[in-house]
Amino acid sequence: MTITRRFWSILGNSQRLDGGAMFGNAPKAYWTRFFQPDEANRISLACRALLVQETTPAGATKTILFETGIGAFFSPKLKERFGVAETAHLLLDNLSAQGFSEDDIDIVVLSHLHFDHAGGLLHAYREDAGGEPVPQALHFPNATYVVGEDAWTRAKEPHPRDRASFIPELNHLLERSGRLEIVSGDTTPALGPDYRFHVSHGHTPGLILAEVPSEAGPVVFCGDLIPGAPWVHLPITMGYDRYPELLIDEKRALLTDLAQRDGRLFFTHDPTTALARIGEDDRGRFRATDEQAVLVGEV
Repeated sequence: MTITRRFWSILGNSQRLDGGAMFGNAPKAYWTRFFQPDEANRISLACRALLVQETTPAGATKTILFETGIGAFFSPKLKERFGVAETAHLLLDNLSAQGFSEDDIDIVVLSHLHFDHAGGLLHAYREDAGGEPVPQALHFPNATYVVGEDAWTRAKEPHPRDRASFIPELNHLLERSGRLEIVSGDTTPALGPDYRFHVSHGHTPGLILAEVPSEAGPVVFCGDLIPGAPWVHLPITMGYDRYPELLIDEKRALLTDLAQRDGRLFFTHDPTTALARIGEDDRGRFRATDEQAVLVGEV
């Protein structure tokens, strides 16, 4: 049975983070070739989701959302700290602009549970008449939420180094939903055998990078292993990465594999590039090629 898959890039709320932190030990003279920082040394970053709708020859559909971005759940104080300027939940607005509602999503795949990748599961911040935050609830009421086993464990038992990157109430909401599926291998029942996961531990334990089959070559949602085109260059890592040397080894293995299979990378944080193939420059270094800014229902 031949399944047709169509792809959309869906922007969520943006954020601004310290440029030095995003580029690890790379000097500012290097990363300002790609980003111009603001007065606080922060650079603008996207929080982009990948939407895939598959259709069987009989016309049955399955709609899959890979990540939900940062969302609008932060309090005003934290929105200011992390440079989230928008008040509305842009991911939902941009899904609607492409003809989808949150009710249409059958599966939400989360590479890990840091707030800028899973915060879009939560409703926008609101206060009650007394000025207290309204208790949170989950979006995507019909979806199965897919999370890697090691990433789930890390979210429930974070290290002091990354504790602030998680949303404690999100864990409880996911557990209570009855729709949480935890991945312990390279496939998961919700997605079926056509999809597989590459597992990475360099950024955070158990990061799962979904590989989506496509007629034009496999697409890998590369999450924070390779957050954007500048990070394709092997030595470039983030200050947020737990094991930069391991991450470089994981990145090399993934890029080598995908280059041999004519695969593509989907970037969540790159402000201008959603999808790219893998090439090499005249010195044999990996680089992004055939870059696409937007995907709109492409096969």
